[in-house]
Amino acid sequence: MSLSPAERFARLRLARTDRIGPVTFAQLLSRYGSAADALDALPDLVRKSGAASTPPPVEAVERELAAGDAIGARLLVLGDDDYPEMLAALDPPPPILWTRGRADLLNQPCVAIVGARIASAGGQRIARGLAQQLGQAGHVVVSGMARGIDAAAHEGALQTGTVAVLGGGVNDIYPPEHADLYARLTEHGCIVSESPVGARAQARDFPRRNRIISGLSRGVVVVEAEIRSGSLITARLAAEQGRDVFAVPGSPLDPRARGPNELLRQGAILCEGIEDIDRAFNTLRTLREPEADQMRFDGDIDDAFLDRVAALLSPTPTPRDEIARALNAPVSQVAAALLELSLTGRADLLQGGLAST
Repeated sequence: MSLSPAERFARLRLARTDRIGPVTFAQLLSRYGSAADALDALPDLVRKSGAASTPPPVEAVERELAAGDAIGARLLVLGDDDYPEMLAALDPPPPILWTRGRADLLNQPCVAIVGARIASAGGQRIARGLAQQLGQAGHVVVSGMARGIDAAAHEGALQTGTVAVLGGGVNDIYPPEHADLYARLTEHGCIVSESPVGARAQARDFPRRNRIISGLSRGVVVVEAEIRSGSLITARLAAEQGRDVFAVPGSPLDPRARGPNELLRQGAILCEGIEDIDRAFNTLRTLREPEADQMRFDGDIDDAFLDRVAALLSPTPTPRDEIARALNAPVSQVAAALLELSLTGRADLLQGGLAST
């Protein structure tokens, strides 16, 4: 069933509310059934928790929609019929996406190729050739439009279909020298961003960007990367999401090979060509969107129960079912408590940023 225009507007407004990240957004939808009802309930929740979560004015949301219309961008909201299935299967999925270009590519089989910004000529050749082979085999290539490996991957797949996920808004061209690549991507591929139109990328935006790159994809290929790099963060996120992680091995004399070689030591799949990717995908498990109402809880949460849940939290994220088991309480009741704790900042501070990631 398609979302009504009013509900789509409400979901965008809820997603732009202070202290409402994907986790809290998903909890609110599960508890109240719709963004419109969640927005109606938010004042009471805020009053009870003492938080400062105020939805943006309606006019601010209208300005964001108008800015998207002005550049021909398209908004995809969680719950839309054509919202990407792979992202919908994440826990939690991104609430909203802005797109430019061919949004239909997001629901086709995707493989991500990521790697070093300062890449070797050989590494760029491998990324370009692998992207071309993947495209010819029916895969859409996803990357981040950065210098080096990302750009080479997009170039190799431009004729068959490629998606660039940005940290800033869908009209934030970074690096500036990729203006021509950006123009070709909007014509032949797709640009995707979770950020508002017109937003400039900040450091905090790139982990969210990387999560979407891996989330869209059946697997992530790392071509060249230093040990401490965004590419290895993308690989870690892919593993957490149940995606396959591939690594192209390199010479131990090249620092850019340390990242892929370390991934191989940790169990990543050796990738010397598309045959390795096809072989791994033959055993790919099915990913399904979770039931929308499995965390629905209609009762009240008292302060004593909130304190009991908070006492079980730690800097290491803890699954909801483990907390429920420890308290001998329904998972839905624990989820509702975590929602109220996240609005005050108690849950995300203890759980490593759970409520805002």
